[in-house]
Amino acid sequence: MKLVLFDCDGTLVDSGELIHETMRRTFLHFGKPEPGFADTKAIIGLTLDIAIARMQGKPHADDEAMEMMAYYKSLFSTVRTELDYHDPLFPGIADLLDAIGLREDLLIGAVTGKSRRGLNTIFETHSFGRYFVVSRTADDCPSKPHPAMVTECCDETGIAASDTLVIGDAIYDMQMAKAAGTKAIGVSWGYASTGELEHAVADAIVHHPSEILNHLA
Repeated sequence: MKLVLFDCDGTLVDSGELIHETMRRTFLHFGKPEPGFADTKAIIGLTLDIAIARMQGKPHADDEAMEMMAYYKSLFSTVRTELDYHDPLFPGIADLLDAIGLREDLLIGAVTGKSRRGLNTIFETHSFGRYFVVSRTADDCPSKPHPAMVTECCDETGIAASDTLVIGDAIYDMQMAKAAGTKAIGVSWGYASTGELEHAVADAIVHHPSEILNHLA
């Protein structure tokens, strides 16, 4: 048996526009300089409090970052409705999940900086939650690159870290995987560059979801 753990934003779904617009409005509301899309992309994958702090050059989430996080959360659904945004799947993801979802030798899980509510929304929107037997979110564990999301999924399923793959688009996913002792597969269609993933010591980088099947033999 193998355990395959997917990041969500930037790996399964393209939520960058929604995240950035909500972050942009949050920063302006608090009188902060307007962040560029590159600034937002760089923190996607982290939990919100740490992401907001890091965008301001702060080493830790302080009280202001917590206030901004609360405002961001209160605004997120409004922005989604205004943009009529449905977090589109990246091309090939639906076929990949259908291909591996019924395999008896694989268990599938999610490890994401999204909230539990946010992950459930993605599952409901795209109707693939049935494939995921385990998940950890920002509501459950410390922020990536802390390994807890991965190690807790391994413990819950009884699958060893050596038989686990973490698939993600961010350097934090690669660092989390390495800290947990699992294989790290970077995807090039997300928000980090191939060079950044290589620097984060990804074991492999794939350029289309179908290539992930080669690592699940």
